[in-house]
Amino acid sequence: MKKYFSFVKIEHTLFSLPMIFAGMAIGLHANSQEGLDISSSANFVKGLLILGAATGARTIGFAMNRIVDRHIDAKNPRTSQRELPSGKMKLSQAYTVLFAALILYIVSAASLNSLCLFLSPIPLVVFGVYPYMKRFTSLSHFGIGASLALGPLGAYFAVRPNIDGALPALLLSIFTLLWTSGFDIIYSTSDEAFDKREGLFSLPARLGSRMALRWSGIIHFASFLVLIAVYYVAFRGSVLAAVLLLVAGLLLYLEQKKSSDVQLAFFKINAVLGFVVLLFVIVGVTLT
Repeated sequence: MKKYFSFVKIEHTLFSLPMIFAGMAIGLHANSQEGLDISSSANFVKGLLILGAATGARTIGFAMNRIVDRHIDAKNPRTSQRELPSGKMKLSQAYTVLFAALILYIVSAASLNSLCLFLSPIPLVVFGVYPYMKRFTSLSHFGIGASLALGPLGAYFAVRPNIDGALPALLLSIFTLLWTSGFDIIYSTSDEAFDKREGLFSLPARLGSRMALRWSGIIHFASFLVLIAVYYVAFRGSVLAAVLLLVAGLLLYLEQKKSSDVQLAFFKINAVLGFVVLLFVIVGVTLT
């Protein structure tokens, strides 16, 4: 079990799940404003189905990435001990994980509502395209950003299959796109020399780490502006403004200041940041 959890990086769920449940909270809030019951046990079941769909989706994404990149990972000292290049896991086992996750994802989406089932192929297309992007474009960081960005909007439609009132969830998805893309640039600075040698199109390989980190800061600043838009569109209040300041401190100051420490900036700070944004949404829907 440890091998399989390591293969799909189960700890990276800390980035995606807060955004997904934030999208769900926005959907439930929109329902409550229309007088719909949001306290029923049915919504608890929907929460479990959303968790199932999210688990299946992110497992598909990670498995696809690991399968496609296994030969590149074998050449990189940082990634050569991953399950596939090191031989700890057979390729057939990786495909088994992929197809099991696909079944979980499709069944969960179909159990939520017909709109979720109809939209379910869109993330699969993104997951299939993203692993190849760094072979031909420096915009590859936005590929993983798009993968996570679909979560909040998908969770919104899971509890509210209606475009009405979806603007805050859409803005949250745009925030997630920019936030994730920005911290993926920070993460990729670890492989600048390797990517240059292999002709891969990461931003640090194309521009150098210093310039790439500047772009990461610009992208994160843009993501914060989008979160401010969520504040003005959906929520107001001094308490929320204080939470926004906390997000600014983590995203625009601490993460950029500590960008040279990739593990701290990429994993620890971002894990906290995701839950702070979830807190921002929960407080917003509670007070509004």
